[in-house]
Amino acid sequence: MGIPQRLGPLISNSFGIGIGIGVALLSGLLGITLGTLRGLFHIPCARVWDLLFLIPFLIPPYISALSWMLALQARGYLEQIFSFKFNALLFSLPGMAIVMALNIFPVVYFAVSRSMASHGGRLADVARVHGAGPWAAFFRITLPLALPAIAASCLLAFALAIEEYGVPAAIGPHAGIQALTTGIEQRLADWPIDLSGATVLSLLLVALALTAYTVQRALTAGKDVGTITGKPAAIVIRDPGRWTLPFVTLFFGVAVIAVGIPVSAMLVTAFSGTLSGGLSADNVTLRHFSAVLNNQNQALSALLSSMGLASGTALLTGVVGTLVAWLVTVRRVRGAALLDGLSLLPVALPGIVVGVGLILAWNRSFWPITPYNTWAILLLAYSCLLLPYSIRYVSAALRQLGPNLEAAARVHGASTLRALRYVVAPLIFPSLLAAMLLVFAVAVRELVTSLLLVPAGVQTTAIFIWRQFEQGSVGQGMAMATVAMTVSLATMLWGFICISVFSQGNENQAVRKKQKRP
Repeated sequence: MGIPQRLGPLISNSFGIGIGIGVALLSGLLGITLGTLRGLFHIPCARVWDLLFLIPFLIPPYISALSWMLALQARGYLEQIFSFKFNALLFSLPGMAIVMALNIFPVVYFAVSRSMASHGGRLADVARVHGAGPWAAFFRITLPLALPAIAASCLLAFALAIEEYGVPAAIGPHAGIQALTTGIEQRLADWPIDLSGATVLSLLLVALALTAYTVQRALTAGKDVGTITGKPAAIVIRDPGRWTLPFVTLFFGVAVIAVGIPVSAMLVTAFSGTLSGGLSADNVTLRHFSAVLNNQNQALSALLSSMGLASGTALLTGVVGTLVAWLVTVRRVRGAALLDGLSLLPVALPGIVVGVGLILAWNRSFWPITPYNTWAILLLAYSCLLLPYSIRYVSAALRQLGPNLEAAARVHGASTLRALRYVVAPLIFPSLLAAMLLVFAVAVRELVTSLLLVPAGVQTTAIFIWRQFEQGSVGQGMAMATVAMTVSLATMLWGFICISVFSQGNENQAVRKKQKRP
């Protein structure tokens, strides 16, 4: 009966200046700024920045939070080296929002950069030819074209912030702050169990996500814009000229803060014999990596399981998400708005709620075949949680594309599948790829549902790291996180190279066909 009195701080931490809006604003500030520069200008080492900004998503949130704590807390690594004292900022609501935003802003960055690059400022150049100034062309042409991607990615950032458990659980207790997710976990874990309070907070998460979804639809309603061409247009990006150094400095600064500090703290801990040994040459050791690479405690098996599940989740959500986005955005089937809204709910539900729901649904004797207690239940859980990524990204790309190209292909005799294969798919592929990469990155580090649903004999990377921390083996946990991050980066780099080669081959083939025409 004491629920109302205890909900006030939790609700205020999610509205106004709280976690959700604060993280969405900070993620938008970083992601929109960097994404716009990446999409419209030739930034030196552009692919390097893309890979670097994927790293925050490859690091589990609880690892990131612990890394920031090791770096910024009293007598932390930065204070030992530079005498910088950020302990008060870190253990506060703004500090927690900053840490979460530095993990989440790649969602906005990749969506905006791909959207900007898909038209490359070509229409803005046309506006400049007809007398528009550079700022007028940007705000009246370029920005409206990217608005669906901006709204969708900021919505995802907000939903990810209110759903996050790792960072609030690690930093929140030190700052006297409780988020909605930690409030739910506390009500389910502490005696007496408060089911009614956990239910109210879960419903509040859903209400927050639907409110954000409504705001996004209001911002983009009646404002769908598209670029209509008969083929994927060549991407034209500008040379920043004298702005090259400031732009690179901005990218470098964000990379140092968002990637360099937490990754350095993670590496230092992984190579340290003990935490109490500090930054000393005598404290350097390789035994944590040796234990991981020698498959101690089934470390390599856990890594392979996570990579396989993450790849399967990326493929499954990519296919299903594209289909749902096409039905909602292009076909606009009956109940499209309801379907679009329901597709967002998984990202607002705590992983523990999704896990319990899947257990209740599939752990039944009347099912002749069930995925429960097999690796398939993990694939299903990951897909349920991460499907909104693909839907949001592909929906934004389809809104930007518009329905006219598919209709033109149908008029000229192409079937629906042929129009999708040869017209729509090549144009939305950059956004779909960005979504699948983010799905892969998040699936590799998924913890809560893995702990609930993992079958006997199966271990994932996140579970391995979590158990090492529980046992006090922080160094070995950090070593495993380092190996997993390196393998994930190498996998995605290989994917980028293969896709680049494939795209270049298609472009050369199109040129040869054009040259053969009489």
